[in-house]
Amino acid sequence: MRVIPAIDLRQGNCVRLVRGERGSETRYGSDPEAVAADWESEGASMLHVVDLDAAFGEPPQRALVERIVRRVSIPVQVGGGIRTLEDFLGLRDAGAARVVFGTAAAENPGIVTRALEEDRDKVVVGVDVKNGKVAVRGWTEGAGTDPLELGRRWAAAGASGFVYTEVARDGLMTGVALEATAGFARATGGRVIASGGVGSLDHLRALKTIASAGIEGIIVGRALYEKAFTFAQARGVVERAERARPGGSGAAFGAKPRESGRPPRAKSEASTD
Repeated sequence: MRVIPAIDLRQGNCVRLVRGERGSETRYGSDPEAVAADWESEGASMLHVVDLDAAFGEPPQRALVERIVRRVSIPVQVGGGIRTLEDFLGLRDAGAARVVFGTAAAENPGIVTRALEEDRDKVVVGVDVKNGKVAVRGWTEGAGTDPLELGRRWAAAGASGFVYTEVARDGLMTGVALEATAGFARATGGRVIASGGVGSLDHLRALKTIASAGIEGIIVGRALYEKAFTFAQARGVVERAERARPGGSGAAFGAKPRESGRPPRAKSEASTD
């Protein structure tokens, strides 16, 4: 299991929302590329980048996303508004390690099926749960779909993994929905990245108690930006769990960092206002 810093993009800034609600954002930096570089220098082995503008149906920030992917040498998982095959192929070709389909997985399965045919290892399905059902279009609408049914369908189709989010907990730092997350992982055969709710190291310790269900990572946003704990502390909790688990390696979905061929950079100073 690994800790994955979140970089949510809203109108060019690095932000965090509360329960994904438009207008609830807190801005943590005006230079997301520098924020990404900083997380890499802190030791992150992967980043999770979400284009909130695209998720809300506004003009996408694809150029910014692509610059972030190029800026770092670690894998970048990208989500937010990925609703066409062209979206997927463009991000894949730009170097995204994995691309997360959310709305399309629930409403336009043919697009995701075609992406799987193009590059199965790059396809991740985002299952965002609100009031017990799958939420779509930036979590603003309900699809009326059962999350376990959706997960089983895409596990059988060969998706490389899942990001599972309980919307009601996202951005509140009140803890991960352990039972629901573990249930989803068991139903789909694992390879799940959990998201939403981490606010303390104790929440990470609680999460590691369900790691054996198939939880391979945890996306953390506000808690890191609010300095509830450091990335090193979070990684220490997770790595201790991995060392204690036979065969644990800390790698999610078998991803390996891309080779950049660049010398180490000095740590940049991203704003945290």
